Amino acid sequence: MYRPDQTGIDDPNVLRAAMHEISFGALVTPHEGGIEISHVPWMVREEGTKTYLESHVARPNSHWTLAGAGQSVVMFQGPHAYISPSYYPSKQVHAKVVPTWGYIVAHAHGTFEAIQDGDWLNAHLSALSDRHEAGRANPWAMSDAPVAYIAALKRGIVGIRFEVSHMEGKWKVNQAKSEQDRAGTYHGLMSERSDMARDLAEALEFFPKADDQ
Repeated sequence: MYRPDQTGIDDPNVLRAAMHEISFGALVTPHEGGIEISHVPWMVREEGTKTYLESHVARPNSHWTLAGAGQSVVMFQGPHAYISPSYYPSKQVHAKVVPTWGYIVAHAHGTFEAIQDGDWLNAHLSALSDRHEAGRANPWAMSDAPVAYIAALKRGIVGIRFEVSHMEGKWKVNQAKSEQDRAGTYHGLMSERSDMARDLAEALEFFPKADDQ
């Protein structure tokens, strides 16, 4: 990944936290016939010094048959937004500003195995739904559905367990801009109607300026 101007993030704790928060990522696997891509939800696991990503795909999705075939990458895309030059106070001073796009991404490189064990799938699906149902007034649980119904659905999926070899991220949040233009970017993004723009603004607020890193 191209990461200029001190935009690179390599801290595994930060990257794992980002992947956990984003939760949804694209599994990309090159093969002789081209490139297979599956967009799926993920659970992040730490086991000792290892990081694993766990998900599942529909059984008719041939991506799972590429398990063990070589290197893959899981790409997580966080909040992103158009950044207008009108946000910058410096526009009124010298006008040497142009639009850009701000974004947060995290990549996990490694290999994956396909899992068809019913107990593993049950634990994975329970953990996934419990995580995203947490905090709801009436959280749904797998036990709410008939056992035979869940069992039939499980037969239609295959688990994916991705062993991470290394991670990398990029936080392009105007690190190289002046404090005044960074403040202008924050207030400009917060004024947008897009939730992602406001989420990016919050990330910018807490991310240090390039000179401070």
